[in-house]
Amino acid sequence: MHELGRPGARLGRPRDADLTDRLLTGALDLVAEVGLDRFNADALVTATGAGKAAVYRRWPNTEVLLAEALGRCHPVPEVPDTGSLRGDLVALLAPWTRALDRDERALAAVVGQALHSEELRAGLESAVVGPLDAAVAAVVGQHTARGHQVSARQGALLRRLVLALWWDRSVADPAPRAAAEVGELVDRVLLPVVPVG
Repeated sequence: MHELGRPGARLGRPRDADLTDRLLTGALDLVAEVGLDRFNADALVTATGAGKAAVYRRWPNTEVLLAEALGRCHPVPEVPDTGSLRGDLVALLAPWTRALDRDERALAAVVGQALHSEELRAGLESAVVGPLDAAVAAVVGQHTARGHQVSARQGALLRRLVLALWWDRSVADPAPRAAAEVGELVDRVLLPVVPVG
């Protein structure tokens, strides 16, 4: 018999990776569809056909489960080097020309509660804040590589504006935008932060 903490020790049956995946996918589907207020373990097991014990064997509560599920979301696009700062910023905001997808709706559903939940905040950091930081850094790096100067203050302000606009689109005004409107937003709001010249 194996003792706890010794090599080869096993606790119960091994977790089924397919079931874990089904629960995480189901969590995103459900919170995107019904919102955080109506999301709970009972609704999740009904939607996925899993047992409640399967949920609580994997996660201590639904916030930890949701945080892991949110970490699977990838709403921020890879930013191509378009050859111009404007083109790079328009590419970063390309998702704005379509309706929110399932992942974006799930992320939007937890924004308010993330203020009170370290787990949900970490999930949003992993899915949105960190990737947006990296994307803006890539845009700034590409602009710098073209021979332009960008101060740390300008880069930080650009990051804050992009993040604020991202949350606004996700939560307050998610309607798809025309490409021309996205271009105007870049021209009037973002480009003045990092002047070209």
